[in-house]
Amino acid sequence: QRRVAIKWSVRERDMGGLVAEAIQKVDAAIHLPPGYRMLWSGRFEDQQRALSRLTVIVPLVIFIIFVLLFGAFQSLGDSLLIMLNLPFALIGGTLALYLWRTTFNISAAVGYIAVFGVSVLNGVVLVSSIRHALDEGVAFREAIVRGCEIRFRPIIVSGIVAVIGFLPAALSHEIGAEIQRPLARVVIGGLISSTALTLLVLPAIYALFAPREVPANAGKPTT
Repeated sequence: QRRVAIKWSVRERDMGGLVAEAIQKVDAAIHLPPGYRMLWSGRFEDQQRALSRLTVIVPLVIFIIFVLLFGAFQSLGDSLLIMLNLPFALIGGTLALYLWRTTFNISAAVGYIAVFGVSVLNGVVLVSSIRHALDEGVAFREAIVRGCEIRFRPIIVSGIVAVIGFLPAALSHEIGAEIQRPLARVVIGGLISSTALTLLVLPAIYALFAPREVPANAGKPTT
């Protein structure tokens, strides 16, 4: 088959969003006769393959996180409670992409995986602190308050430091920044929402659904 290659470079735009816009405009303006076809390849094709692989990798990562949590805490309730941090992070990351008008691509997907790990870690730290207070004989609601007070500053500081660190990449317009921006924006949005909701919503859910009395070794990560 004969072919004609049209090459072009992408600058100051994300690959997926620009190609999607180009496909829409080209399909509306050009109608090929029978026997002709148009293919979009190059870096865009590689990106689509990577995204298809991520549809398998991301659920697998989430499942592995849950298995590790259950193995550490030996509690289905605690594991599910900590996993609530994933939608907390998802809300902020998606909102950041929307507000910055950034298209979801492979870089953004990697950002989601990164922020999922950080948000789960925050949940582990908070729940472990509450369980430690319960093991010391502290009353249920007081243990929740104490756990939040002890872990409030570390969780807030780690979130602020990470957000400040990713901010230059999120706002950059240098060459190659179109790869960094989606990842940085997802991480910033995900950290802001997961940090806030971990400290505000997670303790409330814990107070509603967690058992009032726990064994002395419950909730402690096993070694």
